[in-house]
Amino acid sequence: MKKAIKIILWIIGILVLLAGLYFLVMTISDYKPKDVVLLKSENQRTNILSNNEFTIATFNIGYCGLDDKQDFFMDGGTMSRSSSKEKTEENLQGIGKTLINLDADFIFVQEIDKNATRSNYVNEYDYLKTLLDGYSSTYATNYKVLWVPVPLSKPMGYVNGGLVTFSKYKITDAERYQYPGTEKWPRQLAELDRCFIQTKIPLNNGKTLILLNSHMSAYDKGGFVRKQQLAFLKTFIETEYNKGNYVIVGGDFNHQIPGTDAKNFKSEESWPDWLQTIPNDFTPEGFTWGADKNTPSNRAVASTYKEGVNFLSIIDGFLVSPNVEIKQVKGYDLKFKNSDHNPVKIWLKLK
Repeated sequence: MKKAIKIILWIIGILVLLAGLYFLVMTISDYKPKDVVLLKSENQRTNILSNNEFTIATFNIGYCGLDDKQDFFMDGGTMSRSSSKEKTEENLQGIGKTLINLDADFIFVQEIDKNATRSNYVNEYDYLKTLLDGYSSTYATNYKVLWVPVPLSKPMGYVNGGLVTFSKYKITDAERYQYPGTEKWPRQLAELDRCFIQTKIPLNNGKTLILLNSHMSAYDKGGFVRKQQLAFLKTFIETEYNKGNYVIVGGDFNHQIPGTDAKNFKSEESWPDWLQTIPNDFTPEGFTWGADKNTPSNRAVASTYKEGVNFLSIIDGFLVSPNVEIKQVKGYDLKFKNSDHNPVKIWLKLK
């Protein structure tokens, strides 16, 4: 009996030691970007945006691992990784074809991996920037973690991913802006460092087009982090607009976009805890939301995709300043074949 107790105590001690070592290494290696980071735009374009009409597409590609056959543990499922390297590459190729067919002047992509266990170490960024060789590409890291230990059965593992803005036109400046607010330690060690990419597009009228590619928080309990992010974003875009610039925010807001209603889509699932609505007092005066209210941009991933079963919503879209006119917005219902999101494209005109 004494020997058995000693063995048990030794096992417990080893486990505690390993856990302590893990948290120590994770804390030391924790990615801590500065509030503002200058970014490099690869394959820089030289042509100036001279037309006052242009298009932007946004697409959260779900690290090419959240296709229609996948669920996700944070939503109530069990999976955290793409099912195989071959499936990652298949999804990536399908997403690449979609982006080419969208043929937008600017493309905002979220959840794109450079090197990650969850996407079987496929460099998705290299693939897309090579495929979209008529665009410059500006990449920002927002998820860099040595090892995400959950779910225990098959951990997400090492992650190095981010978001990227593709542009057919010249960019004068590009920066990564860190969103305020973080989860409590130690949860934050395995979480994303939420941010947006700002790119400045010079215009032939002497003004500047400010494009923000954003990916906001989703799973912060109570939405306290998201409130800080929204407040920061509101102040930022109001300041840029008051300078006389044209301002457009696009991407994955992880909130139901104003003017849309998830109840319009057939579903057998209840409203997920993570999905919140944009507060009424957030939208700056004169700014306009752009979303296709008839086409879902996101599906809940508690289970694999089945039409009419999964909860559907619109969390991907755009917010534009008063000096920009929305001509059209279109969501593309791809049945979530390669990602848990659908792309959205907007047609705009500078006033």
